[in-house]
Amino acid sequence: MEKITIVIEKSKDFYDAFSENCDGIYAAGESIEAVKKDVEHAISILKKYPANQQPAPLRGEYEIEWKFDVQSFLEYYKDYLSLAGLEKITGINQKQLSNYLNERSKPRRKQVERISQGLHKFAAELLAVTL
Repeated sequence: MEKITIVIEKSKDFYDAFSENCDGIYAAGESIEAVKKDVEHAISILKKYPANQQPAPLRGEYEIEWKFDVQSFLEYYKDYLSLAGLEKITGINQKQLSNYLNERSKPRRKQVERISQGLHKFAAELLAVTL
């Protein structure tokens, strides 16, 4: 099964998306949900092409991997993950996370990795829980 990576980024006025590994997938919208729908629309258009003209990843079964920039991630999940909780998960203080969320600063690569590693560790812990 092919994995199609879609990068979602926040610009000043809207969100945009593009595929890192499948030509022809571009999308935009006022929200992440709108961008995801626009990605699905772009894929549906590409799937109407004859098979030999479709991008290779779309010719068989595929799954979409969503990749966010830090600001988009924080915006999208702010109702589920508080800055206080993210501080505990990542070790990055709430004020700095707020700066990333509100576009007052952009995280360095090392900070992005800390956020990603902290979230993956937290997710792994959640997956190990049974009730």
